[in-house]
Amino acid sequence: MEKIKEILSDDFSEKIVSIRGWVYRIRSSGKITFIVMRDSSGIIQCVASSDNLGEEEMKELSSLTVESSLELSGRLYRESRAVTGYEMSIESYRIYERNENFPIAKDLGEEFLLDNRHLWLRSREFTAVLKIRSTIFKAFSDFFYNNNYFQVQAPMFVSTATEGGSSLFNVDYFGEKVNLTQSTQFYLETLIYSLEKVFTIAPSFRAEKSRTRRHLTEYWHAEVEVAWYNNDDMMADEEKMIKFIIDAVLKNNEEDLKTINRDINRLKNIKIPFERIKYRDLIEKSREFGMNLKYGDDLGADEEYGLMVHFDNPIFVTGYPESLKTFYHRPDPDHPGEILCHDLLAPEGYGEVVGGGERIYDLQELLRRIRDNNLNPEDYYWYVDLRKYGSIPHSGFGLGLDRLVMWICGLSNIRETIPYPRTIRRVKP
Repeated sequence: MEKIKEILSDDFSEKIVSIRGWVYRIRSSGKITFIVMRDSSGIIQCVASSDNLGEEEMKELSSLTVESSLELSGRLYRESRAVTGYEMSIESYRIYERNENFPIAKDLGEEFLLDNRHLWLRSREFTAVLKIRSTIFKAFSDFFYNNNYFQVQAPMFVSTATEGGSSLFNVDYFGEKVNLTQSTQFYLETLIYSLEKVFTIAPSFRAEKSRTRRHLTEYWHAEVEVAWYNNDDMMADEEKMIKFIIDAVLKNNEEDLKTINRDINRLKNIKIPFERIKYRDLIEKSREFGMNLKYGDDLGADEEYGLMVHFDNPIFVTGYPESLKTFYHRPDPDHPGEILCHDLLAPEGYGEVVGGGERIYDLQELLRRIRDNNLNPEDYYWYVDLRKYGSIPHSGFGLGLDRLVMWICGLSNIRETIPYPRTIRRVKP
């Protein structure tokens, strides 16, 4: 049994081939029925005619509906008028399941498609996105394996907050209140003292009541922590990682990019190194774009969109004010009030996909920052311990993989990047 993509070549022309999959399109014309079949690899036009099949067989095939499952065998021919340039003349078949009317059709509402995501996932466009997503996840891991990082895992049930208590999902844990993790960063930091360079891919959970096009309450988080790295070292690895992922998608998913009408040249033109822009300089530059930003303003989804529609390449924004970043970021000793950190903003208006920087490694500085943020040091006892026993300079980052898929695919909403999106209004199917 062959995959459709495998047989679409002259090597199989004029030969008997066998495929199995689902009816993608079907139409009858007199004594001929055209069935476009699909499997995970692609589509092909198949022709049932009375030259090869009996009357009852023709009647049975012509009555099939979209998404009926079957197996077909027949001779493959080159046919320029067919959708993929080849056509199969059906000589035998086996029907596995004949559907009632498939509920997914064109021009259906967004909420209907979300409610029926388990069926909508079969569309060619969504299939293409899922293939690109798979490449992105694999390429991320491959890059860090190739650079001598170790993959590690961390718990999803946690007792401390990483990004802020207001966006925590609380869970009853045998009578004790715990949270779903916002980030595995703190646990990764514990592991650099043995492995030095570590990464993970895991879900993170944020109870943010955000309804922007780029927010999910459950998302896939790729995180990295490295011993002995400073902020510049971390950015250097990140930009090479992004380029590595884009190159992998261009190599493996060109047809998928075409299926979703992505402008491939946008991706081919991404160059490294990425420009580094200080936060204060970006605020100044925003005035050129007609934006009314001032120093100390946070850059949310709208602000980043307004900035990044003017860029064709990603940029690193560095030197954020201390007030805008979480307590664990290291203050810049050469620029009081600023943090040794960076955000990587994607072009075409997509905005932040990576946030990272240096971590505080001095014990007293960390305790000061915890207290300044009205947090209890005892809640972070094990994190504080890292600064007591062999503390070292180190850096890390977190990458929202769903946002990266959104940008690379050129999608308009993050819900289109993931099979089953979780938002503040959706927990099914």
